Amino acid sequence: MSDLSNWQGCEPPRPQRLEGRTVVLEAFNADTHAHDLWQALGGDMSANERIRFFPDAPYRDADHFGQSYQAKQGEWHSMVMRDAQWNIVRGMASYMRLRPEHGSVEIGAVAHGEAMARSPLATEAHYLLMRHVFEDLSYRRYEWKLNDNNAPSHKAAVRLGFTFEGTFRQDMVVHGVNRDTAWYSMLDSEWPNRKAALEAWLAPSNFTEDGQQIQKLEALRPT
Repeated sequence: MSDLSNWQGCEPPRPQRLEGRTVVLEAFNADTHAHDLWQALGGDMSANERIRFFPDAPYRDADHFGQSYQAKQGEWHSMVMRDAQWNIVRGMASYMRLRPEHGSVEIGAVAHGEAMARSPLATEAHYLLMRHVFEDLSYRRYEWKLNDNNAPSHKAAVRLGFTFEGTFRQDMVVHGVNRDTAWYSMLDSEWPNRKAALEAWLAPSNFTEDGQQIQKLEALRPT
């Protein structure tokens, strides 16, 4: 473990544009993004199903969704994912449980619309979020917590290279139902390994002409 005798903490994440090859991330603003995000996530027909594990769900409509997330800014720092090619909003994620004094932050309230789900856009968005935390802000710990019943979120955490740390049983009561919370993390010492795999997977040479991956991300991660 590195010497922390002179540890001074980190700066909290602040509104900032993060640009990749396939995706651009920008700070959430309800007036600018709420309706586009709501439509990207399925609109009135299916958005609430896609984001059913969000803390305030279900939402009445796009305005209710936007107001809820605008109220959290400061305590959280929400980022919107925009398709770089078409300049269309596709999803979101939030830096939360901000503990800059300890160099620790959680990524949560992750939602990918159907157009970016299980795509290079989604993977590159998370790569940019991680790189910003570890390289620009020098954080020590990056957390991913989830409702233990959220199987897709478990799968995503493992694929991206997070380490499972355990489950907090009977952690919360949400909408009158028990929630067990699963914890994952990534450390600054692990980031170079995870970064190398992500960059190798995202490289255009890892995809066929019709956009199919050649090697899986897990296979590219050095042991």
